[in-house]
Amino acid sequence: MPAGAPLTASQFANLHTFLVAARHGSFALAAQELALTPSAVSHRIARLEASLGLLLFQRLTRQVKLTRDGERIFVALQTGWDSLHAAIGGGDTLAGSITVHARPSIAQCWLVPRLAGFAAQYPEVSLDLRVGNESVDFRAGQVDLALHYGDGSFPGLASRKLMDEWLAPVCSPDYARRYGLQDAPHKLMEATVLHDTLAWPACAPDAEWRLWLDGQAPELNLPARSLRFDRADLCAQAAIHHAGVAMGRRQLVQPWLASGQLVLPFGGFALASPQAYYLVHSGRAALPARVQALLDWLVGQALDTLQPSL
Repeated sequence: MPAGAPLTASQFANLHTFLVAARHGSFALAAQELALTPSAVSHRIARLEASLGLLLFQRLTRQVKLTRDGERIFVALQTGWDSLHAAIGGGDTLAGSITVHARPSIAQCWLVPRLAGFAAQYPEVSLDLRVGNESVDFRAGQVDLALHYGDGSFPGLASRKLMDEWLAPVCSPDYARRYGLQDAPHKLMEATVLHDTLAWPACAPDAEWRLWLDGQAPELNLPARSLRFDRADLCAQAAIHHAGVAMGRRQLVQPWLASGQLVLPFGGFALASPQAYYLVHSGRAALPARVQALLDWLVGQALDTLQPSL
């Protein structure tokens, strides 16, 4: 492709085919989206590679993987495509859909109870909420905004801190009475502890409890009896039903504390978590207006969230 020369229809089709194939990491899935055969997709990519003099994909047994040159060109194309979409109206309208990915616990306990307010304020925006502990591939273009709990390190992505978090053990009032836990941390050794084994990416299964013990009760060890979950809200639910003592996150368990279903047997939220909640997006181009509106609205909701008394 000579520099400065206008693209032919065939060259544009080849570039668009490459963009779709790179998003999916699959010629077969690209073929489905483009209503082509996998062979036609492969031929278009081969013609593009020949015209550029570059190998864009590694052809593996059951998948294709971008080469370093392919990754570089994909990022440039995706950025241009996002900018074009915004320029022709995709970024200026508050109507349309937004796909949000959130960790299950923050989605269940904090985000979902607030969504009616967003729907009332932006009735022409449709939200598609997806939850899970898996990593989000923004390159595939299937997620607009993610709500994560982590240390703020999101290489290659743009992020904004939403709110901090604080930790303290929680259990049901009945469980606290049964084990004599009120203001008696040493009694924890006779109880069952509830672990969120995926509290944040790559953490140890007992990371939150270890953190609390190191900061608040270094003389204690963890009890031998435990139940393990992969979600903080499930730990809290188990605690509500008298299964043991969970490590409570202030932003998640406050409604259950207010209702009396949970209590703080060893005092309030004195320990600040090293993790926080972040809004994350690709950062490749300016956010469409509807996504920016959601981001700003979530920040406003976080500012309205009561902060704990330390």
